[in-house]
Amino acid sequence: MAPKIFTSSNQNAQMIKKNRFPRWRSIFFGVRTRILIWYVVLMAFSTLVSILAIREVLLVRLEHEVEKFLTQEVKQFRRLTEGKNPSTAQPFGDDVAAIFDVFLSRNIPHEDTFLITLLNGKFYKSSPQALPIGLQPNSVLIKDWQKLKQPKQGKEFISSHTIYYMAEPILKGKTQGVFVVIYSSSSAHQQVNQAVVVIIQVTIAVLAIASVLAWVVAGRLLAPLRLLIETAHLITESDLSRRIPVQGVDQIAELTITFNEMLDRLQTAFASQRNFINDASHELRTPITIIRGHLELLGDDPQERRETVELVTDELDRISRFVDDLLLLAKAEQPNFLNLQTVDISLLIGELYTKATALAQRDWRLENKGVGLIVADRQRLTQAIMNLAQNATQYTSDEDVIALGCELLNGKVRFWVRDTGVGIPLADQERIFQRFARGSSSPRRSEGAGLGLSIVRAIATAHGGRVELKSKLAKGSTFTLIIPLDPPFGDSV
Repeated sequence: MAPKIFTSSNQNAQMIKKNRFPRWRSIFFGVRTRILIWYVVLMAFSTLVSILAIREVLLVRLEHEVEKFLTQEVKQFRRLTEGKNPSTAQPFGDDVAAIFDVFLSRNIPHEDTFLITLLNGKFYKSSPQALPIGLQPNSVLIKDWQKLKQPKQGKEFISSHTIYYMAEPILKGKTQGVFVVIYSSSSAHQQVNQAVVVIIQVTIAVLAIASVLAWVVAGRLLAPLRLLIETAHLITESDLSRRIPVQGVDQIAELTITFNEMLDRLQTAFASQRNFINDASHELRTPITIIRGHLELLGDDPQERRETVELVTDELDRISRFVDDLLLLAKAEQPNFLNLQTVDISLLIGELYTKATALAQRDWRLENKGVGLIVADRQRLTQAIMNLAQNATQYTSDEDVIALGCELLNGKVRFWVRDTGVGIPLADQERIFQRFARGSSSPRRSEGAGLGLSIVRAIATAHGGRVELKSKLAKGSTFTLIIPLDPPFGDSV
């Protein structure tokens, strides 16, 4: 039957491989591609935000510099109004026109800068003389400035660009004038926009190079995942030996370790399953062969028929016990395996001692009767300890001692079965708790299938406890069942 199972598994693996996504889908919709797409999206978004922020910062700094420049020009004009006329070395007095003439002659405007003077509500002079359309003598803005009585600062949008201005009124006697310094931001904004374009171009180039590098790096980072997938596809029930090499200490390395540990568990489980099938088939083959052989040779003699029926019935009983033991081991892994109740350990050990003395002619002894209560499954504990007692009878003679006892120590109850039989070799002391295992020196008895100690361990584990074994050859063995007073799960009755 095993080859058929492997064939079915291989066919399933082939079907899975056929149903896998095409390679083009893994390229366009794979993890590596999604990582790259999200990387590009995040980089593009952060770059866009950064560029907008940089442009805004540049514009704010530009306005600050313009305001500083306009303030400096107005301060120079104010100092001139409070000084003397360099031509006459006398104060300007009420001659506002002379103040404007001297200032315009001595100050050459910077690029995109305009100096405008207004005298008695009319346009007087400007530097340079060529002014933009929005600053012509008959413009609305000039007319507004002509009416100013207080200093004014602001910005206006004219001729598709923004101008910043600062106007300083001056009154000397009956003469009224207004000095206006203006800065056009068209070329400065153009420079900012050009700088932003350069930043965008450089960013696109850097983003393209970074995307290529990210694709390569993502491929290297995801290489263990590809190896994991390839290894998973190569694994079959007949070959679980492949493992993935662990690289690094990150989450992928942790995933690799976890996957390898899972493979170890699967390999152990499959090996245990194969051994279980082989051992179970071997144990069942013998009684079935015996039954078939006697039935095939069954004659007409009533005595012979009676003996054959008794033998067949005995072998069927052995098969039934064997199946019951297998079912018990299977149920031991289920949550409803135990029927918990409060058990008096003193009464329990007394009952167990009485039952054990009927198993065989031995020197039975009750060494200790502990006092206390335990939350446990009474029937399962009885089954485990009786299995230990039955096991002890098989490795002792009539004169040997088999002793039972229990005690309560450190929040745990210890039940033990001690004998003075042949003992168990050190090499077998762990193996005998496995299914179908027997000691190397033990005879092959027809009444046992090597499941008794496995059942004992399963019952102890179900109670949250364990089984300890101490044995020496020719001096006997002591099996100790250690159970906590209150198991870590279940409800007491």
